[in-house]
Amino acid sequence: MDIVIWIIIGLLFLASFASLIFPIIPGPLVLWLGFLAFHFFIDGGELSILFWIAMILLTVVLIVSDIIANSYFVKKYGGSKWGERSAAIGVIAGSFIVPPFGIIVVPFLLVLVVELAQKRSADEAFKAGIGSLFGFLSGSFAKVIIQLIMIIWFFVEVWI
Repeated sequence: MDIVIWIIIGLLFLASFASLIFPIIPGPLVLWLGFLAFHFFIDGGELSILFWIAMILLTVVLIVSDIIANSYFVKKYGGSKWGERSAAIGVIAGSFIVPPFGIIVVPFLLVLVVELAQKRSADEAFKAGIGSLFGFLSGSFAKVIIQLIMIIWFFVEVWI
């Protein structure tokens, strides 16, 4: 039975990385399902209180990393507050529109349109749109790193 649970845990951890391409998959939740599967079905006392506290904190960082990265880069590339907001909305909406390409294209186009609607030049609007692309890429990179830290920490707790 333990082998089946370990296979499920491994698949859940892999699915958390699929959330980078398909944001409709809740990556943090999928990771937590893996942790909880271990806790409730294999060994309830193995994971320390420090592990659980760290996972809560890393989960919060994981959830907000996309929003922070998008806002930062849109702003850095000259986007307005509305451009920042539209980038965040674009990431969410884009996950439903032609995944995985929608999460790249929709925020870019949305920022471009919003900036043009605010009477910005085409060059300024394009730069802000490029900022949304950098925001997405840097947010995805941060998510990979944070998820790897969480998974490695889990295995260190379990096997050492």
